[in-house]
This record gives sequence, structure tokens and C-alpha cells, in this order.
Amino acid sequence: MAAQQNTRFIQNALRVDYIMFAIVAVLLAVGLAMVWSVTFAPNVTQGADNPLKEVQSQLIYAAVGIVALIFFSQIDYRVWGRVAVPLILVTVVVLISLFFMPEVNGSRRWLMGASVQPAEFAKLTIIIYMAKWLSSKGEKLRQLTYGLVPFAVIVGIVTGLIVLQPNLSTAIIIGLCAFAMFFIAGADLVQFAFLMIVGGGSAIAIVLNTPYQLERWRIFLNDPLKMTGKEGYQVIETIIALGSGGVAGRGLGAGFSKYGYVPAPHTDSIFALLGEEMGLIGTWAILALFLAFAYRGFHIAARAKDPFGQVLATGLTFWLIFQAFVNIGVVTATIPFTGVPLPFISFGGSALIAALSAVGVLLSISRNHESKDATNATFNFGGRDGGTRLSRVSRRGRDSETRER
Repeated sequence: MAAQQNTRFIQNALRVDYIMFAIVAVLLAVGLAMVWSVTFAPNVTQGADNPLKEVQSQLIYAAVGIVALIFFSQIDYRVWGRVAVPLILVTVVVLISLFFMPEVNGSRRWLMGASVQPAEFAKLTIIIYMAKWLSSKGEKLRQLTYGLVPFAVIVGIVTGLIVLQPNLSTAIIIGLCAFAMFFIAGADLVQFAFLMIVGGGSAIAIVLNTPYQLERWRIFLNDPLKMTGKEGYQVIETIIALGSGGVAGRGLGAGFSKYGYVPAPHTDSIFALLGEEMGLIGTWAILALFLAFAYRGFHIAARAKDPFGQVLATGLTFWLIFQAFVNIGVVTATIPFTGVPLPFISFGGSALIAALSAVGVLLSISRNHESKDATNATFNFGGRDGGTRLSRVSRRGRDSETRER
């Protein structure tokens, strides 16, 4: 009996979405290679005591993140639904505590000096809480007092605290993820449209009243490529780096833009350096990997066996995909400049560990789906029955399950 239980435990532990795991592993490997490529040679040139400092730090972050991924993948995801309230309360307390921290580069985003950025982990906790809250409402979600108002208050508190750090880009990503989850959970289209209008209006008001944000929009709207001096410098240099690689790239480690031309080459601008060294082929490969990640994430959501798992997997997938394409949009000058790391690739501990933790939760959801439902999983964008817009079992599947009972 004990041997059978051990065998079942091992089989259950190994039953994960290997395609999702492989996608993340490749993105992580590319990220480590790029962090080495854009930091080692400049550090040597500048006579740094330890030219491998950033690479060693990123390896440590990746190791911690992989441990977190394994841990979260082996924990039944429904556990996080049971502790959703304490998680969001701790998140709010930590975000409030940042206002008592010393400023770093004009903002208060870090705990413990400059090593932990709570807003990155807030993305994970707010998605867990919203998934639990939204999946528990059913038809009440379409009511003003049970759905729209409390949803707006919850999201408004968390995003407001992050905006005050200030960190508008992270607040927007959290808000967009929450809106997507609200829609998937079955909210009325009128409610969704109202929230988008209010949220968009709030973002515009913040930009208009924040000088540096307004300046970024002014540069973006006036075509930064035609500006001289420091106004459009960062945008121009990232575009030059991105385009100078041509089709095949200069080769890993052979780029020039990392030598003081592109600001923050190993963090927010790393996709531009990737384009320089790996070329159009490399950038397309990264885009393909993120699209594959999106497909697998939504596939996991569609196969989840309960509304909480469906909404949670959807929120986690939206988060990482939104963030990836915001970063890429900034580098390609498609949207105004903002500092957002590229998931799994940019240098940074908090962002990497939080992202890998989210993947661990996704793998847990994939492991716990009911196999007989997997072949009948569909997306249902109607959502008129009070359930989520992700329908996991077709009529044929339900009929067969009834006959079995």
C-alpha cells in the first residue's frame, strides 16, 4: 500500500505541462545569456572588480525562482484560494510600509535597501485574491453592489498604492489583468466597458498631473526620432540597437550599444540589445515563445476543473503576456517609454522570482485538471449563465459523467 501511494505521489508530481516548462526554460536561458552578454564586456572595459557580478546575481535569482516554481507547482493551487484574504492584507500593509522607506532614484519601490520590490509580488497576490473573489460571486458579479463597486474599490486601493510609489506602469499592468479577469469571470460587457473608461480616464488624469509622465507622452507624440539632444535619446538609441542587428544579428557578445549608448541595457532595454546581437530572427523567436506561452497558459485555463483555477490561470497568463508586450512595445517605440522588465529575460530578482512563481501556479493548475475534461475544453465568450467565460466540459462530457454516476 505504501509503495502504491509513493508511486501515485511521484506520478502526480511529474504530471505537469512540459511544453509550458520548456518554453519558460528557453526564455530563462536566453535571459541569462543576454545578461552575461550585455554586462561582462562593459564591466571589463570599466575595470570592475567583479565583471561577472550581474551574471552571478541573476544566476542566484534564477535558482531561487526555480525553487519557487517547483514549490508552487507541487502545492495544490486551491490552497492559495483559502489564504487569499491574508495574502492581500499583507500585500496592502507592505505597500503602505514603502512610504516609510528612503527614496531610491526619486521613488519608494524597494524594501531592504534596493533588493526587494514588493510591487512585483503584488501582481501575484492581487491575481490570486481577485481569482478567488471573482470565482465566488457567480450571478452576483453582474450586480452593482456585489460586483462592480467592490471590484473597483479593491483594484483601486492596490493600484493607487503602487501609483504613489510612483510606479504607473506596474499599476496599469495590474489593472489590465484585473479587468481581463473580471470579464472572463462573467461580468457584463457594460460593466467591463464602464471600468475601462474609468480606468483609462484615471490613467490619463495621472499622466496629466505627473510632469515626467507627461514629458514621455510629449516625446512619443512628437516623434522622438526627429528630436535632438537628450529628449529622444533613449528611444533613438534603443531603436538603433534593435535595428542594427539586421536579420541574423552581430552575434552574442558582439554588440556595441551596451557600451554606454543604451541606458539600462540589461534591464528594461534588453530586448533592443537582443535584436542587435541575435537579429530579426532572434526577436521573432522570442515573440514566438511568448505567443506559445500565451497559448499554453490559456489552454491550462480552459482545462481547469473549477472557476477559481480558470480565472487564476487566465490572470497569470495575462499578466506575463501584457508585461512582455509592454516592454517590447516600449523598445520598438510603439508605446511611450516606461520602465517594465521583460519577463524571464531582464535582469532583476523580484521580477524574475515572481514570474517563475506564477509559472509554478500555472503548472499546479495544469497538473490538477481532470483528464477526461481535457479533450472537451473550450472558450465560451458568452458567459451568460453566471459562470466563467471559460467552459471546461462539453455537453457530451457532462452526459458521459452523469452516466458513470
